[in-house]
Amino acid sequence: MTKEQEAMLQRINRYAEQIMPDIDPQKTPISVQLENLKPIMETIASEQKRPIEDIFIEYMDLASEFSVQKAAQFKEDYLDFDMVQDDIYKSH
Repeated sequence: MTKEQEAMLQRINRYAEQIMPDIDPQKTPISVQLENLKPIMETIASEQKRPIEDIFIEYMDLASEFSVQKAAQFKEDYLDFDMVQDDIYKSH
């Protein structure tokens, strides 16, 4: 993910937090979430002189990539925690 892509993802996510602070992303249909994000995506599309469809697709790709990275980091942190705990238990 480039710095520009990361900035775009963060900008959209900040917007989402402002306009949808109390939604449950697991229970709210993606179509509703994307409809709520349409104004910021239209702004970005206009700024970048790109079709809004490209912004939607890029956002979905970036959000997916970020989610995978976050899950991998969580797994790595969890494994590190398990190793520390194993070391503690073995030392007693």
